[in-house]
Amino acid sequence: MGRLQAEAFRAARLVADTGINAKEWSFQQALDFLVENTGKPVEEARADVTRYIVAPGQATAYAVGFLRILALRQEAQQALGARFQLADFHDRLLGLGPLPLPILEEQVREWLGAISSP
Repeated sequence: MGRLQAEAFRAARLVADTGINAKEWSFQQALDFLVENTGKPVEEARADVTRYIVAPGQATAYAVGFLRILALRQEAQQALGARFQLADFHDRLLGLGPLPLPILEEQVREWLGAISSP
């Protein structure tokens, strides 16, 4: 249930971010949308809407990063097969620190190449 709620929230925040920054929604429209579609308390939704106004596209960037990291994980699972360990993947990802996605992908692929080689 928690995973579905998180996915619903990620989808709703994409709508709210787009509504504010591309469709000229008012603060109240975005706030009402988030409260009605996520079940979040008004104060939390208010903070979210403020963030989307201050950092346009933030929710979209978050979603793109999420999807790219999931794809990298799938790539690692395929490359390593039974040797894949989620904890090792997470250690590698987090150990690299904050990086632009293309560089993160490159670093993970280099790591996969190094541990895949005999």
